[in-house]
Amino acid sequence: MKKLILPLLLFITVVALGQTKVGGIVLDENGQPVAFANVLFKNSYEGTITNDNGRFYMESDNTHDLLLISFIGYESKEVNLSAKVTYDMEISLKESTEQLDEVVLIAGKQSKKNNPAVDILRKIWAKKRENGVRKFKQYAYDKYEKIEFDLNTIDSALMKRKIFKGLEFVFQDLDTSRITGKTYLPIFLNETFSKVHGDNLLNEEKEEVIGNKNSGFDNNQAIIAFVADLYQDYDIYDNYLKFFDKSFTSPLSRTGVDTYNYALRDSAFIENKWCYNIVYYPRRKNELTFKGDFWVNDTTFAIKNINLQVTKSANINWVKEIYIEQDFDVVNDSVFLLKRDYMLSDFSFQKKEESRGVYGKRTTVYDGYVFDQQKAKEFYKAVGNPYDPNLVIKDDAFWQKNRLEGLNNDEKGIYQLLDTLKTVPKFKSYYNIVSILGSGYVEIDKWNMDIGSVYDVFGYNQAEGPRVRAGLRTYYGENDPWRLEGYMAYGFTDHKFKHGASGKFLLDRKSRLIISGGNRRDIEQLGVSLTATNDVLGRSIASSSLVTVGANNRLTKINLSTFGIEMEPWTNVRIGVGSTFRTLGSALPDDFSLDYVDPTSVTGISSEIRQFDFNAIMIYTPGRKTIGYGVERRGMNDNYSTLLLNYTRGIDGVWGSDFNYNKIQFSYSQPWQVGGFGRLFSTVEIGKTFGEVPLGLLNVIPGNQTFFSNYGTFPNLDFYEFVTDTYVSLHLQHNFNGRLFSRIPLIRKLNLREIIGLRGVWGQLSDENIALSAPASLNTPLQAPDDKMYYEYSIGVGNIFKILRIDFNFRGNYLDSPNARPFSITGTFGFDF
Repeated sequence: MKKLILPLLLFITVVALGQTKVGGIVLDENGQPVAFANVLFKNSYEGTITNDNGRFYMESDNTHDLLLISFIGYESKEVNLSAKVTYDMEISLKESTEQLDEVVLIAGKQSKKNNPAVDILRKIWAKKRENGVRKFKQYAYDKYEKIEFDLNTIDSALMKRKIFKGLEFVFQDLDTSRITGKTYLPIFLNETFSKVHGDNLLNEEKEEVIGNKNSGFDNNQAIIAFVADLYQDYDIYDNYLKFFDKSFTSPLSRTGVDTYNYALRDSAFIENKWCYNIVYYPRRKNELTFKGDFWVNDTTFAIKNINLQVTKSANINWVKEIYIEQDFDVVNDSVFLLKRDYMLSDFSFQKKEESRGVYGKRTTVYDGYVFDQQKAKEFYKAVGNPYDPNLVIKDDAFWQKNRLEGLNNDEKGIYQLLDTLKTVPKFKSYYNIVSILGSGYVEIDKWNMDIGSVYDVFGYNQAEGPRVRAGLRTYYGENDPWRLEGYMAYGFTDHKFKHGASGKFLLDRKSRLIISGGNRRDIEQLGVSLTATNDVLGRSIASSSLVTVGANNRLTKINLSTFGIEMEPWTNVRIGVGSTFRTLGSALPDDFSLDYVDPTSVTGISSEIRQFDFNAIMIYTPGRKTIGYGVERRGMNDNYSTLLLNYTRGIDGVWGSDFNYNKIQFSYSQPWQVGGFGRLFSTVEIGKTFGEVPLGLLNVIPGNQTFFSNYGTFPNLDFYEFVTDTYVSLHLQHNFNGRLFSRIPLIRKLNLREIIGLRGVWGQLSDENIALSAPASLNTPLQAPDDKMYYEYSIGVGNIFKILRIDFNFRGNYLDSPNARPFSITGTFGFDF
């Protein structure tokens, strides 16, 4: 049925448009697929190469009647095209018995020496900093972007499924992808118009969003943030192109000759410019690479047109296809400027040809280039919220004027389709389920409240036993200027209720002046962080893990009250001051003690700490992008560094506060994209406490007695195994993204990913602090890694069944400590690309 319906629909669609569409498979005489064979419309420069499975799909706005297929070692073959749409072609190539005289066409390993294509590539490298907007001191241009999501591989069987009962009307408007030839249904459209300004002398760039529009989800900034993070800008001249948090080697990279085979296929005039056509494809499977071709000018060596298609063997999850096209305009004899950028991603659970999924398509059009108009440096520093609906929601007249590429009929229909779907109860139910899974909260619209988080409902620890928790928060919209939230919890072993409540209020949007406060009475594991918790709502997994290694009995009863003021005087610089008052005591006194020497006590020992602190904090996150203008904002990226400086002043006498002390802490976290070798994440932490404080106020080296891999902790340390008042720690974790495993034939197809980690800490504990907490040392060792740095290393395997990662952790020293764990296995689940 599918084979009858789809070609008929396609024929009706294109018959009047003068297009040619072809698709099929190229085989050898034994019926085996021929990968990377050349497929061209004869007497044109429009072509493609087959994928790893010998399949191809191609279309042209022009009418063609001959298809040329060639591959070195095989006889070239011409195929007559009797119709404008020809699918399911099966083309067989015969082995060649003669040496080809003409331009060598492409297959197998290509030489790096005496290769004209590689010679041209070297000239591209030499000239790339002179091409495009880099050629000028300053630049500005208009940028129009539309991002669309479509359900694909739609057939009659899918339409008849129960999930679509009552929603059959959505299938009235179907189209066919010009890249894959699959039928699809548009379901979401986002449009953005902006002005971009840049200064190559200052190395600054700023994008001002002028208008933004979403189909059916106006003002839904969560969707905008997701889309913006998914499709970030890139430059094909860069050595590595980042998509879905993975670094792909660019075919124009200086390391490209070690990654790709290149071959000169053709040359022709394009817009009166003589250009060479170079085909490229990967030297090895399972690496993050592309296949495709590009046209490059013979004098400027600027790219005129390029297409990139991710190979099916590439080690990337949930993405079956990535296809990119870029076209450049010839402005004058020496300037080529980006005109249009198109990217298609086929998201699917499987990489099989017939598997269904969702297309994500981004089209970006550039125009209105202006050069060498200087702006002050302050202009680039003033950055506001790019998607403030008060500023960017525009009327239809705005879009008629500023769309640099018009909407086709399918795209126009998305707005009407989503407006209709929002009125259908069944669709609203589906939407609510997805929303709950994504946010963790159940929306109660008529009360303007959310219930949740659903992920915190159940927990277990040795003090409380089984535990349940229910929370509530106010929610009028994503940009609420204030928010109240809280929770109640109950432990079935200690038979006690716990609670937490907080409120935060945005007083000034421009400076992001926020006041906040709250109170929390609960049981917590404080031995999982070097910084004391001031979060009245959060809860670490160490306090709620259903299964732990050894006894998780060093738990603390905490009654914490907080008040704070923070602001953002400069972009990505947050400054805050506040105060806390807390009481701390052991949740299991028979197993864990926070006792300390107290001469004012009748017994000379106190078991409860009462402490008032003043604190000041500065957080700098260069490169961080956020969305929203309310009291809570969402992040749009995760590739930024974080520098934190925290000062705490403990003051005795305030509400019975016990101790005077000063504490200063610094941390620096940085992700590093190491070219094609994956991603390294590093964190350095330094801290010192001045003054005498008991165990409950010292810095505990973060242990991990759960089975979950938790960055920033030491999985072979028990909670409170090391305690310090002065410390320096380092965490390094590198994910090779399968770079090494892809070289091993037996495991290459599993698409596993290798992760290595190294972490260490050095610290001291003064004699005065040891003496102060001597009563606690009866069941808690008071030792610091001051003799030598404590270290661990780990080897991990990720992407097991696409969702599981397992780490094998080894303890490097201090193996003679009581109950030391020399080895541990931890793991984590996740849906990573």
